[in-house]
Amino acid sequence: MRKALVFGIDYYEHIGGLSGCVNDAHAVKAMLDRNADGSVNFGTRLMVCNGPNDLVMKKDLKNAVRDLFADDADIALFYFAGHGYIEDTGGFLCAANCETGDDGFALNELMILANGSPAKNKIIVLDSCHSGVTAQRGDAKATAEIKEGMTILTASTADQYAKEVPGGGAGVFTNLFIDALGGAASNLVGDVTPGGVYAHIDQSLGPWAQRPVFKTNVKTFVSLRKVRPPLELSDLQRIAEFFPTPGYEFKLDPTFEPERTKEQASDPKSLQPDPKNTTIFKILQKYNRVNLLIPNHAPHMWHAAMESKSCSLTALGEHYRRLVADGLI
Repeated sequence: MRKALVFGIDYYEHIGGLSGCVNDAHAVKAMLDRNADGSVNFGTRLMVCNGPNDLVMKKDLKNAVRDLFADDADIALFYFAGHGYIEDTGGFLCAANCETGDDGFALNELMILANGSPAKNKIIVLDSCHSGVTAQRGDAKATAEIKEGMTILTASTADQYAKEVPGGGAGVFTNLFIDALGGAASNLVGDVTPGGVYAHIDQSLGPWAQRPVFKTNVKTFVSLRKVRPPLELSDLQRIAEFFPTPGYEFKLDPTFEPERTKEQASDPKSLQPDPKNTTIFKILQKYNRVNLLIPNHAPHMWHAAMESKSCSLTALGEHYRRLVADGLI
Protein backbone atom coordinates (compact mmCIF):
# COMPACT_ATOMS: atom_id res chain seq x y z
CA MET A 1 0.00 0.00 0.00
CA ARG A 2 1.36 3.37 -1.09
CA LYS A 3 -0.34 6.48 0.27
CA ALA A 4 0.23 10.14 -0.58
CA LEU A 5 -1.21 13.27 1.01
CA VAL A 6 -0.86 16.37 -1.18
CA PHE A 7 -1.58 19.93 0.01
CA GLY A 8 -1.61 23.16 -1.98
CA ILE A 9 -2.63 26.47 -0.38
CA ASP A 10 -2.89 29.68 -2.40
CA TYR A 11 -5.48 31.59 -0.36
CA TYR A 12 -4.71 32.93 3.11
CA GLU A 13 -7.16 34.87 5.23
CA HIS A 14 -4.68 37.09 7.05
CA ILE A 15 -1.35 36.93 5.19
CA GLY A 16 -0.36 37.42 1.56
CA GLY A 17 -1.67 34.84 -0.86
CA LEU A 18 0.24 32.71 -3.35
CA SER A 19 -0.43 31.86 -6.98
CA GLY A 20 1.13 28.51 -7.86
CA CYS A 21 0.68 26.14 -4.93
CA VAL A 22 -2.69 24.72 -5.97
CA ASN A 23 -1.42 24.13 -9.50
CA ASP A 24 1.64 22.43 -8.04
CA ALA A 25 -0.48 20.18 -5.84
CA HIS A 26 -2.64 19.06 -8.77
CA ALA A 27 0.46 18.37 -10.87
CA VAL A 28 2.10 16.33 -8.09
CA LYS A 29 -1.06 14.29 -7.57
CA ALA A 30 -1.37 13.57 -11.29
CA MET A 31 2.24 12.36 -11.38
CA LEU A 32 2.03 10.23 -8.24
CA ASP A 33 -1.30 8.57 -9.02
CA ARG A 34 0.01 6.36 -11.81
CA ASN A 35 3.25 5.06 -13.22
CA ALA A 36 4.27 5.95 -16.77
CA ASP A 37 2.65 2.78 -18.14
CA GLY A 38 -0.71 3.73 -16.58
CA SER A 39 -0.56 1.27 -13.69
CA VAL A 40 -1.70 2.45 -10.27
CA ASN A 41 1.05 3.93 -8.10
CA PHE A 42 -0.03 5.96 -5.06
CA GLY A 43 -3.47 6.31 -3.59
CA THR A 44 -3.45 10.09 -3.30
CA ARG A 45 -5.56 12.41 -1.17
CA LEU A 46 -5.59 16.00 -2.45
CA MET A 47 -6.42 19.02 -0.27
CA VAL A 48 -6.23 22.50 -1.80
CA CYS A 49 -7.31 26.01 -0.89
CA ASN A 50 -8.19 28.42 -3.71
CA GLY A 51 -10.40 30.84 -1.81
CA PRO A 52 -12.56 31.51 1.24
CA ASN A 53 -15.01 28.75 0.36
CA ASP A 54 -12.49 25.90 0.66
CA LEU A 55 -10.29 26.92 3.60
CA VAL A 56 -7.71 24.44 4.82
CA MET A 57 -7.37 25.08 8.54
CA LYS A 58 -4.51 24.03 10.78
CA LYS A 59 -6.65 21.28 12.33
CA ASP A 60 -7.44 19.95 8.82
CA LEU A 61 -3.76 19.84 7.96
CA LYS A 62 -2.74 18.18 11.22
CA ASN A 63 -5.57 15.62 11.22
CA ALA A 64 -4.86 14.63 7.60
CA VAL A 65 -1.15 14.14 8.39
CA ARG A 66 -2.09 12.05 11.42
CA ASP A 67 -4.28 9.85 9.19
CA LEU A 68 -1.50 9.52 6.59
CA PHE A 69 1.01 8.18 9.09
CA ALA A 70 -1.45 6.09 11.12
CA ASP A 71 -0.94 2.68 9.48
CA ASP A 72 1.81 0.44 8.15
CA ALA A 73 1.81 1.55 4.51
CA ASP A 74 4.78 0.59 2.38
CA ILE A 75 5.25 4.30 1.62
CA ALA A 76 3.50 7.26 3.22
CA LEU A 77 4.34 10.46 1.31
CA PHE A 78 3.45 13.98 2.42
CA TYR A 79 3.72 16.93 0.03
CA PHE A 80 3.01 20.53 0.99
CA ALA A 81 3.09 23.70 -1.14
CA GLY A 82 2.31 26.94 0.66
CA HIS A 83 3.71 29.49 3.06
CA GLY A 84 6.35 28.46 5.56
CA TYR A 85 7.48 30.34 8.65
CA ILE A 86 10.48 30.10 10.95
CA GLU A 87 11.39 31.53 14.35
CA ASP A 88 13.78 30.63 17.16
CA THR A 89 11.58 27.73 18.32
CA GLY A 90 11.43 26.06 14.90
CA GLY A 91 9.50 26.06 11.63
CA PHE A 92 5.82 25.98 10.70
CA LEU A 93 3.61 25.14 7.72
CA CYS A 94 1.00 27.87 7.35
CA ALA A 95 -2.63 26.85 7.02
CA ALA A 96 -5.17 29.20 5.45
CA ASN A 97 -6.23 30.68 8.80
CA CYS A 98 -2.72 31.55 10.03
CA GLU A 99 -2.27 35.08 11.32
CA THR A 100 1.31 35.20 12.59
CA GLY A 101 3.01 32.12 11.13
CA ASP A 102 3.86 30.54 14.45
CA ASP A 103 0.19 29.57 14.77
CA GLY A 104 0.68 27.14 11.89
CA PHE A 105 1.36 23.40 11.90
CA ALA A 106 4.71 23.00 13.63
CA LEU A 107 7.34 21.02 11.76
CA ASN A 108 8.39 19.35 14.98
CA GLU A 109 4.81 18.03 15.30
CA LEU A 110 5.03 16.78 11.73
CA MET A 111 8.24 14.94 12.61
CA ILE A 112 6.72 13.45 15.76
CA LEU A 113 3.83 12.01 13.73
CA ALA A 114 6.12 10.77 10.95
CA ASN A 115 8.80 9.30 13.21
CA GLY A 116 6.14 7.51 15.24
CA SER A 117 4.45 6.04 12.17
CA PRO A 118 4.46 2.26 11.56
CA ALA A 119 4.78 2.96 7.80
CA LYS A 120 7.86 1.29 6.35
CA ASN A 121 8.95 4.43 4.50
CA LYS A 122 8.00 7.99 5.35
CA ILE A 123 8.71 10.67 2.74
CA ILE A 124 8.19 14.39 3.36
CA VAL A 125 8.41 16.83 0.44
CA LEU A 126 8.00 20.53 1.26
CA ASP A 127 7.84 23.41 -1.21
CA SER A 128 7.69 26.23 1.29
CA CYS A 129 9.99 28.94 2.59
CA HIS A 130 12.46 27.93 5.32
CA SER A 131 11.48 24.26 4.92
CA GLY A 132 15.08 23.11 5.34
CA VAL A 133 14.68 23.49 9.10
CA THR A 134 12.58 20.31 9.11
CA ALA A 135 13.96 17.66 11.52
CA GLN A 136 16.20 20.16 13.30
CA ARG A 137 15.57 20.80 16.96
CA GLY A 138 14.84 24.41 17.79
CA ASP A 139 17.24 24.38 20.75
CA ALA A 140 20.07 22.62 18.88
CA LYS A 141 19.98 23.33 15.17
CA ALA A 142 22.90 21.05 14.42
CA THR A 143 20.98 18.04 15.74
CA ALA A 144 18.89 16.13 13.22
CA GLU A 145 16.00 13.95 14.31
CA ILE A 146 15.37 11.41 11.56
CA LYS A 147 14.49 7.85 12.47
CA GLU A 148 14.99 4.86 10.20
CA GLY A 149 12.77 4.82 7.12
CA MET A 150 12.55 8.61 6.87
CA THR A 151 13.36 10.79 3.87
CA ILE A 152 12.95 14.57 3.72
CA LEU A 153 13.26 16.72 0.60
CA THR A 154 12.72 20.46 0.87
CA ALA A 155 12.71 23.37 -1.55
CA SER A 156 15.15 25.54 0.37
CA THR A 157 17.36 25.79 3.41
CA ALA A 158 16.15 27.10 6.76
CA ASP A 159 17.23 30.62 5.81
CA GLN A 160 15.88 30.77 2.27
CA TYR A 161 12.64 31.55 0.49
CA ALA A 162 11.09 29.11 -1.98
CA LYS A 163 10.69 30.88 -5.32
CA GLU A 164 8.17 30.59 -8.12
CA VAL A 165 8.89 30.09 -11.81
CA PRO A 166 9.11 33.52 -13.52
CA GLY A 167 5.58 34.49 -14.51
CA GLY A 168 4.05 32.60 -11.59
CA GLY A 169 1.79 29.58 -11.64
CA ALA A 170 4.31 27.05 -10.32
CA GLY A 171 7.12 26.73 -7.81
CA VAL A 172 10.69 26.37 -9.04
CA PHE A 173 11.24 23.36 -6.78
CA THR A 174 8.00 21.58 -7.66
CA ASN A 175 8.55 22.23 -11.36
CA LEU A 176 11.81 20.28 -11.10
CA PHE A 177 10.20 17.68 -8.81
CA ILE A 178 7.55 16.97 -11.47
CA ASP A 179 10.25 16.81 -14.13
CA ALA A 180 12.17 14.29 -12.04
CA LEU A 181 9.10 12.10 -11.44
CA GLY A 182 8.34 12.23 -15.14
CA GLY A 183 11.58 10.41 -15.91
CA ALA A 184 14.39 12.97 -15.81
CA ALA A 185 15.68 11.38 -12.59
CA SER A 186 15.12 7.72 -13.43
CA ASN A 187 17.82 5.09 -13.38
CA LEU A 188 18.43 2.66 -16.24
CA VAL A 189 15.72 0.26 -15.08
CA GLY A 190 13.07 3.00 -14.91
CA ASP A 191 12.91 3.66 -11.16
CA VAL A 192 12.68 7.22 -9.83
CA THR A 193 14.17 7.29 -6.33
CA PRO A 194 14.25 10.11 -3.76
CA GLY A 195 18.01 10.34 -4.15
CA GLY A 196 17.66 10.61 -7.91
CA VAL A 197 15.02 13.32 -7.51
CA TYR A 198 17.30 15.32 -5.22
CA ALA A 199 20.26 14.96 -7.59
CA HIS A 200 18.15 16.22 -10.49
CA ILE A 201 16.87 19.23 -8.55
CA ASP A 202 20.25 20.02 -7.03
CA GLN A 203 22.12 20.07 -10.34
CA SER A 204 19.33 22.10 -11.99
CA LEU A 205 19.71 25.00 -9.56
CA GLY A 206 22.73 27.27 -9.68
CA PRO A 207 24.96 27.91 -6.66
CA TRP A 208 23.31 31.29 -6.05
CA ALA A 209 19.73 30.01 -6.30
CA GLN A 210 17.64 28.45 -3.55
CA ARG A 211 19.28 25.25 -2.41
CA PRO A 212 17.23 22.08 -1.89
CA VAL A 213 17.83 20.05 1.26
CA PHE A 214 17.87 16.24 1.36
CA LYS A 215 17.91 14.20 4.56
CA THR A 216 17.44 10.46 4.71
CA ASN A 217 17.85 7.44 6.94
CA VAL A 218 16.87 4.36 4.96
CA LYS A 219 18.19 0.84 4.55
CA THR A 220 16.00 -0.33 1.69
CA PHE A 221 15.55 0.81 -1.90
CA VAL A 222 12.57 3.13 -2.42
CA SER A 223 11.02 3.84 -5.82
CA LEU A 224 8.61 6.76 -6.07
CA ARG A 225 7.50 6.02 -9.62
CA LYS A 226 8.19 3.70 -12.55
CA VAL A 227 8.86 5.19 -15.97
CA ARG A 228 9.86 3.72 -19.29
CA PRO A 229 13.55 2.86 -18.99
CA PRO A 230 16.00 4.08 -21.64
CA LEU A 231 17.01 0.45 -22.21
CA GLU A 232 14.97 -2.71 -22.44
CA LEU A 233 15.73 -4.89 -19.42
CA SER A 234 16.68 -7.81 -21.67
CA ASP A 235 19.26 -5.60 -23.42
CA LEU A 236 20.70 -4.27 -20.17
CA GLN A 237 21.03 -7.79 -18.77
CA ARG A 238 23.34 -8.75 -21.66
CA ILE A 239 26.00 -6.29 -20.51
CA ALA A 240 27.75 -8.96 -18.40
CA GLU A 241 27.66 -11.30 -21.41
CA PHE A 242 29.40 -8.79 -23.67
CA PHE A 243 31.80 -7.60 -20.94
CA PRO A 244 32.52 -10.67 -18.75
CA THR A 245 35.28 -9.08 -16.65
CA PRO A 246 36.20 -5.58 -15.37
CA GLY A 247 38.15 -3.58 -17.92
CA TYR A 248 37.21 -5.93 -20.76
CA GLU A 249 37.52 -4.51 -24.29
CA PHE A 250 34.92 -5.68 -26.80
CA LYS A 251 36.57 -6.11 -30.18
CA LEU A 252 34.75 -4.74 -33.20
CA ASP A 253 35.16 -5.09 -36.96
CA PRO A 254 33.16 -4.04 -40.04
CA THR A 255 30.82 -7.04 -39.77
CA PHE A 256 29.13 -5.30 -36.81
CA GLU A 257 28.15 -2.17 -38.75
CA PRO A 258 25.13 -2.55 -41.07
CA GLU A 259 25.60 0.74 -42.94
CA ARG A 260 27.97 0.99 -45.91
CA THR A 261 28.90 3.57 -48.49
CA LYS A 262 28.29 2.55 -52.09
CA GLU A 263 31.99 1.99 -52.58
CA GLN A 264 32.28 -0.20 -49.45
CA ALA A 265 29.20 -2.22 -50.38
CA SER A 266 30.60 -2.97 -53.86
CA ASP A 267 34.16 -3.69 -52.71
CA PRO A 268 34.67 -7.48 -52.70
CA LYS A 269 37.52 -7.09 -50.20
CA SER A 270 35.35 -5.26 -47.67
CA LEU A 271 33.90 -7.31 -44.81
CA GLN A 272 30.12 -7.29 -45.12
CA PRO A 273 27.57 -7.05 -42.26
CA ASP A 274 26.84 -10.17 -40.26
CA PRO A 275 23.23 -10.26 -38.95
CA LYS A 276 24.28 -11.74 -35.60
CA ASN A 277 26.93 -9.08 -35.07
CA THR A 278 24.74 -6.20 -36.23
CA THR A 279 22.14 -7.24 -33.65
CA ILE A 280 24.78 -7.09 -30.93
CA PHE A 281 26.11 -3.79 -32.28
CA LYS A 282 22.63 -2.25 -32.05
CA ILE A 283 22.60 -3.03 -28.31
CA LEU A 284 26.13 -1.68 -27.88
CA GLN A 285 25.04 1.55 -29.55
CA LYS A 286 22.20 1.83 -27.04
CA TYR A 287 24.75 1.44 -24.25
CA ASN A 288 26.79 4.23 -25.81
CA ARG A 289 23.78 6.57 -25.92
CA VAL A 290 23.18 6.21 -22.17
CA ASN A 291 26.87 6.52 -21.26
CA LEU A 292 27.47 2.87 -20.43
CA LEU A 293 30.31 2.49 -22.91
CA ILE A 294 32.60 4.46 -25.22
CA PRO A 295 34.49 3.56 -28.41
CA ASN A 296 38.25 3.28 -28.00
CA HIS A 297 40.49 5.41 -30.24
CA ALA A 298 37.57 6.37 -32.47
CA PRO A 299 35.16 9.36 -32.44
CA HIS A 300 32.00 7.28 -32.91
CA MET A 301 30.85 3.68 -32.74
CA TRP A 302 30.60 3.56 -36.55
CA HIS A 303 34.29 4.40 -36.86
CA ALA A 304 35.19 1.90 -34.16
CA ALA A 305 33.51 -0.89 -36.12
CA MET A 306 34.70 0.12 -39.58
CA GLU A 307 38.28 0.62 -38.35
CA SER A 308 38.27 -2.63 -36.30
CA LYS A 309 38.72 -0.82 -32.98
CA SER A 310 37.11 -1.80 -29.66
CA CYS A 311 34.79 -0.37 -27.04
CA SER A 312 34.93 -0.35 -23.23
CA LEU A 313 32.55 0.28 -20.38
CA THR A 314 32.48 3.60 -18.57
CA ALA A 315 32.46 3.75 -14.77
CA LEU A 316 28.66 3.76 -14.95
CA GLY A 317 28.77 0.78 -17.28
CA GLU A 318 31.03 -1.14 -14.89
CA HIS A 319 28.52 -0.42 -12.11
CA TYR A 320 25.65 -1.93 -14.08
CA ARG A 321 27.83 -4.82 -15.27
CA ARG A 322 28.47 -5.74 -11.62
CA LEU A 323 24.77 -5.46 -10.77
CA VAL A 324 23.87 -7.82 -13.62
CA ALA A 325 26.75 -10.21 -12.85
CA ASP A 326 25.67 -10.39 -9.19
CA GLY A 327 22.06 -11.11 -10.14
CA LEU A 328 20.80 -7.80 -8.75
CA ILE A 329 19.18 -6.77 -12.04
